[in-house]
Amino acid sequence: MSAAGNAPRRPRLLSVTTVNAVVAVFVLYTLLPVAWLVLAATKDRDALFRSDLLSPSGFSFAQNLRDLFAMDGGLYGRWYVNSLLYAVLGAAVGALLSVACGYAFDKYRFRHKEKLFGLVLAAVMVPQTVLALPLYLMASEAGLVNTFWAVFVPVLFNPFGVYLGRIFARGYVPDEVLEAARVDGAGELTTYARVALRMLGPGLVTVFLFQLTAIWNNFFLPMVMLSDQSLYPVSLGLYQWNSAASVSPEYYPVVITGSLLAVVPLILAFVLLQRFWRSGLTAGAVK
Repeated sequence: MSAAGNAPRRPRLLSVTTVNAVVAVFVLYTLLPVAWLVLAATKDRDALFRSDLLSPSGFSFAQNLRDLFAMDGGLYGRWYVNSLLYAVLGAAVGALLSVACGYAFDKYRFRHKEKLFGLVLAAVMVPQTVLALPLYLMASEAGLVNTFWAVFVPVLFNPFGVYLGRIFARGYVPDEVLEAARVDGAGELTTYARVALRMLGPGLVTVFLFQLTAIWNNFFLPMVMLSDQSLYPVSLGLYQWNSAASVSPEYYPVVITGSLLAVVPLILAFVLLQRFWRSGLTAGAVK
């Protein structure tokens, strides 16, 4: 009886073990490059060329940091500030616009609404690299090429963020709450700003993080739009240094150290904002 009772558990135990093994492989695949980057950022140039990362000799993290921020007249610090402006400010404004558009698509009725939303969904499938040349031509006509706005303005519009905004508006903002606010005399803008936007907090943070990651890692658009090095984001600046490293080996340590620092804002953003993803913010709002 006991043997018969234990028999069905074996496939389940085997499946759990298999799943854990697969997950462990993917975790190692994800973390090993990060571990290599952390170790490599602490080594000097000679240790890097010897691939001697596990040895305690050649520790030079502090010197690498000094060289990083002193290289080419301190360009890396300028690139870092540029990336923060492009990514943080662009993601914040873009998330507000995307969620507002998604809210409008879900809560209002207007002509050709579903057809326009179909265009939004179609825009999601268009690769950003395809849009780089048309955006460059438009920026050239407007006289914005090689300016901050040439990179900042295009990243404000995110079709996928609009799609997510509509999904979150449908799930987090009950129509009954909006009707109650209108009955109390609130206008549409007041209802959205004081009632709906608070309920859309998790959606706003989600869109912000998606957009922050996309803008921070944005490479092709700045490469097309910018020729002034002082306007480069970190991604494009490190690419330029990495290309120069084949001729000037002193760039290798600073490129690796700069790459390590470049992932810090994304990690901090996900760690600090993950608590806002919790659901249930509207629980009890409707009885």
